[in-house]
Amino acid sequence: MAEHIAPTHPSPIESKLELEIPHLIPGPNGEQSCCLERLESMLQSQMGIRRAHIKREDSRPVLCLHYTPGLLSTQEAQRAAERAGGQIARRYRHQVLSIEGMDCSDCAVVLEHGLSRTPGVVNARVSFAGQNLHVEYDALQTGSTAVRRRIRQLGFLVPAEGISKWYLENRDLLMSLLCGLALLVAWLGENFFDFPLALTQGLYLSAYLAGGWNVTQHAWQALRQRHFDTDLLMLAAALGAAALGEFAEGALLLFLFSLGHALEARLLERTRSSIRALAGLAPRFALVRRGDSEVSLPVEGVSIADVVVVLPGVRLPVDGCIVSGSSFVDQSPVTGESMPVERRAGDFVYAGTVNGEGALEVQTTRLAKDSTLQRVIRMVEAAQAQQSPAQLGVERFMRWFVPGILVADLLMILIPPLFGVPFEVAFLQAMTLLVAASPCALALGTPAAVLAGISRAARCGVLIKGGVYLELLGRLKAVAFDKTGTLTIGKPEVTDTISFSPDEDATGPDRLLCLAAAVERRSAHPLAHAVVQAAEERGIALPEAVDVQASNGLGVRAEVDGKTVWVGSPRWLEQNGMPVPEQASELIASLEAQGKTAVAVCQDSALLGLIAIADRVRPEAPTAIADLIKAGIHKIVMLTGDRPLAAAHIAAQAGIVDFRAGLMPEDKLAAITELVREAEVVAMVGDGVNDAPALAQASVGIAMGGAGTDVALETADVVLMSGDLSRLAYSVRLGRAARGIIFQNLAIALGTILLLVSAVLFAGLGMGATVLLHEGSTVLVVLNALRLLLFRGESSLN
Repeated sequence: MAEHIAPTHPSPIESKLELEIPHLIPGPNGEQSCCLERLESMLQSQMGIRRAHIKREDSRPVLCLHYTPGLLSTQEAQRAAERAGGQIARRYRHQVLSIEGMDCSDCAVVLEHGLSRTPGVVNARVSFAGQNLHVEYDALQTGSTAVRRRIRQLGFLVPAEGISKWYLENRDLLMSLLCGLALLVAWLGENFFDFPLALTQGLYLSAYLAGGWNVTQHAWQALRQRHFDTDLLMLAAALGAAALGEFAEGALLLFLFSLGHALEARLLERTRSSIRALAGLAPRFALVRRGDSEVSLPVEGVSIADVVVVLPGVRLPVDGCIVSGSSFVDQSPVTGESMPVERRAGDFVYAGTVNGEGALEVQTTRLAKDSTLQRVIRMVEAAQAQQSPAQLGVERFMRWFVPGILVADLLMILIPPLFGVPFEVAFLQAMTLLVAASPCALALGTPAAVLAGISRAARCGVLIKGGVYLELLGRLKAVAFDKTGTLTIGKPEVTDTISFSPDEDATGPDRLLCLAAAVERRSAHPLAHAVVQAAEERGIALPEAVDVQASNGLGVRAEVDGKTVWVGSPRWLEQNGMPVPEQASELIASLEAQGKTAVAVCQDSALLGLIAIADRVRPEAPTAIADLIKAGIHKIVMLTGDRPLAAAHIAAQAGIVDFRAGLMPEDKLAAITELVREAEVVAMVGDGVNDAPALAQASVGIAMGGAGTDVALETADVVLMSGDLSRLAYSVRLGRAARGIIFQNLAIALGTILLLVSAVLFAGLGMGATVLLHEGSTVLVVLNALRLLLFRGESSLN
């Protein structure tokens, strides 16, 4: 039965029922927006259901059913939802498959197009960066076996049991080396050992087969999908060389081309493995308390609310809250923090982090598959699959460039012979030109840089949700900060306790705090919590307050020890007939000038004293702002709804000159709109909970403290996992370094094409040298991109 929340009755003719999605559509289907849309559509058309829609509660999807009680009972509405969810779960399947054999971004395009046209496949998304496929299919029309067969038909492999993992990882390199060996033996036999012609040709044929097998498959599948790619150019050049009897030239082309792709794949795999290594940080087993005993269970078997025992020096297997023990925990795998942090009872800890010398008991708050670490890994993999603006631009360019090269090459074959150039010479030069103009480096340079940049950021505790945001970070001209919870700790604290009574024993600072905390203990206001916490930290025993009456956030009145005590804003006290002396007013003005909020405490109409409360600036904020300025961000603004005096004090402490105070959410949105108009590329930094319109309006929305915060992880474009502002300047420098490397790679790729084409046309550069320089440039752009994996933030790598 589906777990549900009790129905409500919004109107006499309509009732509402909320149902948990995982109980309606179990498994991965319940996480897919397309299946949720199907569920809404199926239920919307059923009699008695007025409206069906999905809403999110704490990041969990919930089905909300509005139905007519006269036509459907609660049980019937629930059964209708369960039937619809069951039909969807049985019919539509979602799979994520690893793909072997994608050696360039063109392969991903071919595979995606080929699968999308397969009967029964609803959606196919291929990530060249992640080397995987997200496929959705209709189980009534096709199945997993048919999908895998179609993948093989398109020239790719899905790793399966019985196939050697080592072979799959090294297949391309082995085939390339086999091609090179056959070429070498054939060339030596032809030029030095007088091999029989049949043997020499057989060796050249072997070299062609070994080096050209994958190339031929990819080129053929691309043609079937009406797509022209670099494999087609290389295959045409190799076959053209063979047609002229230049077998050694053609085999050398295939050898160097296949070797270059194998090396590129190895280099890119280093980047992918840096993220996959994170997945291996979480232990596979957890020590779970069961009554008086401890049982070792697979982490997948640990349920929410289970208590997990974490021994010293062991990685935490789950996200959860410490219920017993204290220790220093190395959180670098999740937050990027360089030093272990102290964690004690009541603190939240994350799967994959390393416990120090103290034993901990952690109550699980998330299933293993939903841990912060696993969610970050999934988001980074999704981000790596997204194309950046530069990459999209390159792909648009290549759509007409490759066909254009083929047309130009055909003209080179046909026209020169009309002017007396021997056909063989024109044909060989045309084949060489195909190699020279092939845009392999152009296709790989941008995705390799984006892949490396996002991976490096994730390892350092910065979650960047796509190449577009990595590039925008590098183009930032202005940064706007929310104040509370971003530049400040977000937790008000008592800073001063000032008594106006000469009798310190009767109404001294401790007695003042005691009376205020006794009254404020019943209030939910953040300032009230600060007062109560201060009293608890000083070990003050609080008397009982009765007849407590709150006044709309302005203050609280109660009876304490038979006397009436008022705690609230000075203005509120004056409104209730308790004037504030001039000396106290001057002191209040002085406190407010320091960014503090003054709370007055009165007893039986006599002002006993003031309690000053303030939110502290984050310790790293001034340094972080200074680092941003050093990084070239000179337009820095603080936006807050706080009073101007308090805002000025916080801004001065943080090192910010420009601030806007007294802003409502719509005012912050207008301020961001104005900044975007002035500076074009603007980041808004907030806590990921408030100021959502401003975060959305900014070019890049940056959330603080994403570790464990569902809202921050889901809504922001960039998340500083540890909530450390110092990572902001690092992110900007990383974005600039990535942009610099992207432009370098584009220059290398285009410059190499221009140089080689010129050398082929005007200097007669041969096939062998052309292939060597072409493949060298392709490997060079990948190596250049991988420099981002070593980026530390001290320089721009430009």
